This record gives sequence, C-alpha cells and structure tokens, in this order.
Amino acid sequence: MPRLRRARRLARKRQWGTERDSTPLSIFHDQPSTRKMVYSRLAIILTIGFWGTYVITTIIRQYFKGPNTFPFVMQSLGYLLIVTLLTFSALMYLLARQGALHRFSKHVRVPRAEIDRYFEENQPTVTVLIPSYNEEPGVVRKTLLSAALQEYPHLRIVLLVDDPPYPADSATLARLNATRQLTTEITELFAEPRQVCESKLVEFFRDQASSSHVSLAVAQELAELYAWAANWLEQFGSKEQKDDHVGEFFVKDVVGSLSEELRRVHEALMASCSEEVELPVARVSQLYQRLTWIFNAELDVFERKKFASLSHEPNKAMNLNSYIGLMGRTFKQINTPDGPVLMPASGFRSGETVSFPDSEFVLTLDADSILRSGYCLRLVYFMQQPDHARVAVVQTPYSSFRGAATRIERIAGATTDIQHILHQGMTYYNATFWVGANAIIRKSALEDIGETEWVGGFEIRRFIQDRTVIEDTESSVDLAKHNWTLFNYPERLSYSATPPDFGSLIVQRRRWANGGLIILPKLWSLVRDRKRQGNAMSKAEIWLRLNYLASIAWASFGLIFLLAYPIDGRLLSPFVLLAALPYFIAMASDLKYSGYKRSDVFRIYGFNLILLPVNLAGVLKSMQQALSARKIPFARTPKVKERTVSPMLYVISPFIVIGVSLFTLWQGTVQHNWGNAAFAAFNATTAAWALVEFIGIKNTFVDIWLSVLNWLYVPVKKKQSDQEIEPAARVGWQAILYHGDAEGRLPESAVDHLALTERTSYPEEKEVMTS
Repeated sequence: MPRLRRARRLARKRQWGTERDSTPLSIFHDQPSTRKMVYSRLAIILTIGFWGTYVITTIIRQYFKGPNTFPFVMQSLGYLLIVTLLTFSALMYLLARQGALHRFSKHVRVPRAEIDRYFEENQPTVTVLIPSYNEEPGVVRKTLLSAALQEYPHLRIVLLVDDPPYPADSATLARLNATRQLTTEITELFAEPRQVCESKLVEFFRDQASSSHVSLAVAQELAELYAWAANWLEQFGSKEQKDDHVGEFFVKDVVGSLSEELRRVHEALMASCSEEVELPVARVSQLYQRLTWIFNAELDVFERKKFASLSHEPNKAMNLNSYIGLMGRTFKQINTPDGPVLMPASGFRSGETVSFPDSEFVLTLDADSILRSGYCLRLVYFMQQPDHARVAVVQTPYSSFRGAATRIERIAGATTDIQHILHQGMTYYNATFWVGANAIIRKSALEDIGETEWVGGFEIRRFIQDRTVIEDTESSVDLAKHNWTLFNYPERLSYSATPPDFGSLIVQRRRWANGGLIILPKLWSLVRDRKRQGNAMSKAEIWLRLNYLASIAWASFGLIFLLAYPIDGRLLSPFVLLAALPYFIAMASDLKYSGYKRSDVFRIYGFNLILLPVNLAGVLKSMQQALSARKIPFARTPKVKERTVSPMLYVISPFIVIGVSLFTLWQGTVQHNWGNAAFAAFNATTAAWALVEFIGIKNTFVDIWLSVLNWLYVPVKKKQSDQEIEPAARVGWQAILYHGDAEGRLPESAVDHLALTERTSYPEEKEVMTS
C-alpha cells in the first residue's frame, strides 16, 4: 500500500520533456505566405510523381526483365498495393492541408458591432446539451461555466447526467449529487451580475426610449458597468482552482480574456466621452444587452436513466437522442413499478405536466471540452446567413490544452492540433465530418434524419446514429444523404482534454479506430445517390471521405506487413522514400506552425508504432461488429487523477514490434538486403524511443503485474440487495398489477430494470484500474 501511494504521488509530477508554457494557440490562423502555398502544391505533385516513377522503374521493369516466379509476382502486387494505399493517405494529408491553407488565407472575421446589430433583431434559441458519464464534478463545472459565459441572447444549458441514478456506494453517490448540484450552484453564482445588468438595461430603455443619441453621462454609466462586470469576472477567476493546465486555461483564456475584452470596451467608452462624442442609442443599447447575455443562461439537469420510457442504451448518442426526442413536447409523468415514465400529455385531460422547451439550434458539447467566448454568437450568425441555409452542422474542430504535464499528452495533443488543420481543409472540398466534441446543429436537420421505433410500448427516437461508437461520423453521412452540408469554422474556439497516460489513450484511440469500415457502405450509397440526382460528388470529396473512414484499417494491416514480412530487395527503391518525404516534411512544418518542434515528427511516428496494436484492435472489433450486427458499447475515455493501467496485451505489443523489427534488421543484414535492414532499424529505434518516453519501462512492468493480479482475482458477486435498485421497483404486488404476470414473477425487462447498475453502466469502464 505505501508503494501504491508513492506511485500516485509520482503520477502527479511533471515529466521532463514536456512544455511548461500553457499559452494556447491564437484564435486566428496565420495567413500562409505565397511561398508556403507553392511548396504545398509542389508536395502534392512530387508525391504523385515519385509514386509513378517507382511503379514504372521498379514494378513494371521487373516484369519485363523476367522470368518471375509466382511467389514474387504475388509479393510484388501485395507490396505495390500497400505502398499505394499508404501513399494515398499521405496524398490526402497534403490535399487537405492545401485546402486549409486556402481557407486560412481568405478568412475575414465579422466585426463584433455587426454581430451585435444582427442579434438585437434576430435571436434564435440555442439549447446546449452536455452529455456526462462518471465525470469528476470539477471537470464538468468548467465545461458548464464556459457554456454559461457565452454571450448569447437565449441560451439554455442542460447537463445530461448518464450515471446510474441510484448508486449504493456512498462515494459514488456523493460525486453524483455534487454533479447534480452544479447547475444550481452556477445559477446562484451568476445571480448578482445578472440582476445588476438586467436592471441597468431596463433603466436605459425607460430613460432613452425617444432619443437618437445618448448623453455623455449615460455613456460613462455604461462604461462603469463594463468595468464592474470586468472586475466581477476577475474576482471570480481569482477564486477558481488552477491545479493543472486545463484550470489555467479556463481562468486565463476563458474568464480572463472575457474580462479583458469588457475592460477594453470600458476604455473605448471612456475615450469617446473624453472626446465628447455622443453615441447612437442603438449601439449603446446593443452594448447594454451584451452584458445581460453574458450572465443570463438558464441551466438544468436531466437524467434519462430515471425514466423507464427512455432508452438506456449505454452510449453517448442515445443520451443525446433521449433528450432531443423530448424537446418541444409536453408529457405527463406517471410512476410505475419500473420507474417513472413519460407519456404524451395529449392523452390526459388533467394533472401536472412536464414540458421540454424547443430551440432552433442544438449545441452538443462533451463534458471535458471548453469553449471560448464568442463561440455561439459567431457560429449561429454564420448559420443564419442566407448562403448557409442548408448547413446542418457548424463546428470548430477542437484544439489541445497546452502545458501538458506528461510527454504522451503533449505528443497526443500535437496530433490533435494537426487534425484540426486537416479538418479545416476537408471543408474546402465539402468533405467535412462532424467531430463530436462540439458542434452547433440545426434542429430541423436532425428531424430530417430522425428515426422512430417502439420498444416495450414506448417511442424511442433516434437522431444521432448509435450503430457505431463514432456516432458523429455516421451521422455526417446521414446528413449528406439528405442534402445537408457540414462546415468547420476557420478559428480555434473550442478545446478538449487529451488523455494524459497510455492507458486512457488506449480506450480513446481504440474507439476512434472502430466503425469506419461499417460506415463505408453508406458512403458508396451517398456517391450513387448524388450521381443519380445530377449533383455528383467531386473526386477530392470522395477520396477524402474514403481515407477518413478506411485509412486506419489499411494503414494498420499495411504497417504490420511491412514490419514483419521480409520484402524482396528487387522491390525496394529510393523512390518509395522520396514519395513519403513530402508528407513528413509537410507534417514537420505543420508541427512548427502549431507551436511544436519539427523533430516531433519522429516522435509521432514512434507514437503511431506503439499504437499500432490499439488501432488494429479497433479495426478487428469493427469487423466483428459488421459480422455479428451487434452494437458495441461506448467506451468512455477514463479521466482520473492517477495513471490508468493499460491492459497487458497493449503494453507487451510494443516489445513485439521492437523484437520483430530487430529480427528483420538481423535478417536483412545477413541477406545483404540493406533497404529492409535500414527500415527495420528505423522502426526499432523510434518504437523503443516511444516505449521509454511515452509508456515507461517501470509503468510497463507495473501494468503487466496488475493485469496478472486482475486475471487471478475472482470478484465476489454482490447480492441483489447490495446492487442498485430503483425504490419504485421494489414492491412486488405493484409489479404484478402493472405487468400482469399471474404467477407473481417479473418479466425479464423488469428484472433488467431492477439491476440498474449492471444494465446502464458502460461495460468497458469496468476494466479501468489506476496505479
């Protein structure tokens, strides 16, 4: 036990090789120079040129030289296929990157005064849905606050708590209750500034109803109100915890930046007064309303698992679907032995009803994500423009929090920031995919792709597909089939947590690798439908979407083949390396652009090598799901203070990768196959480096030992009385009258409802251990 406590203390220390500066990347992307644009195009041309040269000078040339045996022909075709697929993925990276540079060079930010003028007359409603399962209250609180501080006229925030609602464990119950209280605490926190700003707005409207310009005294009073609001935010931020880089980001770049912005408005108003300029009433009115928008969010909490009439499918998609299906409708709550059920109020003449307000837009936000101020205003303004009437989803692909305390979080964050650039480029070719951490969605678009089924006599509505664990990706194709488009707003306005250790990263990346192959048939159907409609998809869009869905699969199998199979030396050529070189040079440039080191490109290569078994496991799981037609439970990424223990398979597999590479190195040296030997040496070096730097030798052996202990340990099954049981379901006679079972036995569905913990928990979460 003392050794375990010592391991926990060590886990909190900052590792060497990490970044201490937590300053995030700028909201705005730097405009690329002409030289960078030219180099980007040249990289695409060189990649295609070197690949073609390799095919002609090596593959085709070998066939003409002859004679060739059947094994050599098959090996050459297999090697050509793998090289072609990997080169294709590199080419798609360069193509998306080129699109991003085009978009960054043309983006012009809409002036704030124009946005304020628009929202003074047009105020579409937005409901923020934050799905949460087994999250730390402190993590959820930052997300709620970042949403509540959005400057938006009508904002309703609903925390969708998906934890089992009646836990028997006292610590779990205390954490759940703390999470439930967050909305009330934040509402009370904002009560004072909301009341002050709203009362000042009412006074202004009363006194300036018939004026065209305001007096200097009124302008000074408004300036003082902005200073007061800025001071209130500064005091609020000073009380917030900054125990990690996420806390620092929230205080400095969410609360602090908003406070600074209000203070700049205060200074501008005071400057106008010193110059004795009378401001128009309309502009002063907008500035007053802006302050009220900051503090007027309405917060609520909802738990679908309390209701027997809602889906209890263990995934994030159905958590969102359950609430979206209730929006804009009124229900009568009826208590049953299975728990409360919601029935349409139209079937009842009297009694209290429960209403769920509707809205024009839905903002989905993960419970570990944080928004910058202005996210809602700017993205909804974009959606409201006439040219964007068919845009269903607008988002800013999330960036990573800087100042990570572990090396693996830093390098995983680098891949996140690279993906941000690629997603921005995919929008240039109309190949946008919804990235589920944050997005503003048009409610009417969700209604278009909605499906309805009846389960146990209750209506279950499904808007976001839960067939795979990458529900946002499949829903992107569904929206495209209904002629909706998706858009990535070219700014950095959202941030999401990156797994800080190898164990939690395994859960995330295995989930990301699962599902793409299952969605491919929908993509082909979309291509055919568009062609029949006379609105054929461009080749660039098809290629980018295909690469996004399937590249993990072919890259995983291809790398395994290259690592383990001794390729005939006649098939090797410098042109293969030259075809890959523009990709690595471009990635190194993008890393530098995103505030990392160019040399991190080698760390990312080794990082991907040790994640190869994880990606392969996700791909194989996807194939299993396709064959069995069974849904796979959503595996939440663990977020714990201590280090998450990795399953034995994934900590042993990097040693296997290194061992296979060393064996190939030895074999290539003996056979004088120097190309194979050099490639194997590079793989062994980068994989070993990644193993030591990102996992750690000590952590590896600790995880193996704990995995062995977990395998030997046989848990004692809890008695049913110790499990979570909803109080309303305990009475036997009520269940008999409700279900109509003459022998007094509950039907299977009701028995499942009694064991609510087992039924509604995310199965893969039970495997998570900490050390």
